[in-house]
Amino acid sequence: MLKGKIVFISGASSGIGAITAKMVAERGAIPILTGRNLERLQAIAATIPGPFGLYRMDVTNMDEVQRIVDETVAKYGRIDILLNNAGFGKFERFVDAPVDSFESMMDTNYMGIVRCTKAVVPHMLKQGEGQIVNIASMAGKIGSSKSTGYSATKHAVLGFTNSLRMELKGSGIAVSAVNPGPIDTSFFELADPSGTYVKNVSWFMMKPEYVARKIVSVMERRKAEVDLPLPAAAGIKLYQLFPRLADRMVGGLFNRK
Repeated sequence: MLKGKIVFISGASSGIGAITAKMVAERGAIPILTGRNLERLQAIAATIPGPFGLYRMDVTNMDEVQRIVDETVAKYGRIDILLNNAGFGKFERFVDAPVDSFESMMDTNYMGIVRCTKAVVPHMLKQGEGQIVNIASMAGKIGSSKSTGYSATKHAVLGFTNSLRMELKGSGIAVSAVNPGPIDTSFFELADPSGTYVKNVSWFMMKPEYVARKIVSVMERRKAEVDLPLPAAAGIKLYQLFPRLADRMVGGLFNRK
C-alpha cells in the first residue's frame, strides 16, 4: 500500500522518525528525510534501502519549511504522506521552568506541525488525496507533574489534529494522530537527564521499532488515531470517562518524574 508513495518526515535524524523512514522504504515508499542535524540525517540515509530525499530543515523556520516542501514537490511531483514527528521535551516543575522553555517547546512541538502542515496541505488539495500523521503523545490526553510545558504542546497537537480532520473531511486527505507513551529513545537525554523517570517507568517503556511499526500501520490503514501501548489506551479511556477516579487509581504512574 505504500509502494511508490512520497513520505515527507520531520525529525528523521533519530528515534522513531529514522526507524519509520527505513520501514516505509522497505515497503517501497520514498522517504524524504528532514531535520536540523545534517550529519545525523546522512548517517540515517546510509541505512535506507532504495531511493530517498534528504534536506536540512528547521521546523521553527516557516520560510525554510515552505522552500523544502516546494522543492520536494517540484522534484517528486507530490507528497503523499506528511509525518510530523519533530519534537522534544523538558520535564521541569512549573515554578522552576523559565518561560522560554514553554515557548521553545511550543514553537517546535506544536507550531512546527502547523508550519509543515500549512506548507503541505495546499499541494495535497491539488492532488485530491494525501495523509497527515501527527505524532502527539499520551501526555496530550493525561497531564502529569513536571510536564506542564510538554503536555500543553501535545494537547495543542491533538486539538489541531482533531479540528483539521473535520475541516478536511471529503477532501481525500486523511488526518491521523499517534499518541505513544514513553519510548526508549534519546528523547530522555534532554527530558530526563537525571534518569529518574526512565528508571521508574522502564517496565512500561516501548521499543522505538514497535512504535514505528504502529505508525506505518496508521499510514497503511489511514486510521484516525491510535494510543500506545494498549494498557495506556485503556487508561486514557478510563481517564476521559472518570478523570477524578483515574487520578486516584493511576495518577501515581504518571507522576514518577
